[in-house]
Amino acid sequence: MTTSGVPFEVDPATTELIARWMDEQLIDRMGIKITEWDPERVVGTMPVAHNRQKFGLLHGGANAVLAETLGSIAAWRWGMPDKVPLGMELSCSHHRAVTEGEVTGVCTPLHRSRAVATFEIRISDEQRRPTCTARLTCLLRHHPPG
Repeated sequence: MTTSGVPFEVDPATTELIARWMDEQLIDRMGIKITEWDPERVVGTMPVAHNRQKFGLLHGGANAVLAETLGSIAAWRWGMPDKVPLGMELSCSHHRAVTEGEVTGVCTPLHRSRAVATFEIRISDEQRRPTCTARLTCLLRHHPPG
C-alpha cells in the first residue's frame, strides 16, 4: 500500500500512523517535493519563497528542515520494514545565501547499521552552487514512539 505523500510502499501499521497527522505535515508547509528516493540517494527541492528570514534570504532553519526531511526518508528506507528513524543529531553549515528560486538537497549515506544511520545532505541553488551542507544521525527503533 502506498500512502499519499510517501514515495514508497509502507506497512499497514505505519500507514495508519501517518494518516493520523496527514493534514499537519511540515513538508507541505515548506513546499518540499521529493523527486528521487532510491536506497542510495534521496533528492528533494524547496522554494525560497515563504521560507525566508526577515532580510529576504532563505532561512537557515528551512535548510535544516529540508536536510532532516531527506535524511529521515533515507533512514526510513534503510530501516524498513521493521524500524523507524528518530533524529538524534542534525548539524548544518551554511555556505551561501539564497534569495530566489528553489534549492535542491541530495542525501547520501555516510554510515548505516542496524541501530544508527548517518547521512550527508548537500543543498545547492539553481546554479548548482553549494549553499548548505548538513549531517543527520538517526536512531533506528523497532516501533514508532508514542
